[in-house]
Amino acid sequence: MKKEYRIKKSEEFSAVFQNGTSYANQQFVVYVLDKPGQPHLRAGFTVGKKLGNAVTRNQMKRKMRELVRIHQTHLHPEKDYVLIARKPVLQLSFQQLERSFIHVMKRAKVWNHENEI
Repeated sequence: MKKEYRIKKSEEFSAVFQNGTSYANQQFVVYVLDKPGQPHLRAGFTVGKKLGNAVTRNQMKRKMRELVRIHQTHLHPEKDYVLIARKPVLQLSFQQLERSFIHVMKRAKVWNHENEI
């Protein structure tokens, strides 16, 4: 994922949390913030310490980044996304994670149906 597509700074995360809208399913919580005029989407990822040690958390963040990278054409641009992993993600395969990711994005009404898989 390119640098300009990532949310890294604490202030940017805080802005999405405070001004964005949250949607959830059992595996993920996603916060979505409209950013009119932004040329592309930006995404940030969080995995809490309750999910495991640093290695486990970083592996999960890599998987979440890959999900956004693969499906960025399906997501609405001009938005910031913060994706939070919940405990049940640890037991899922990548295909199950992908289905859950698509489900939460459809729930958030940011999934572009024209490019359906």
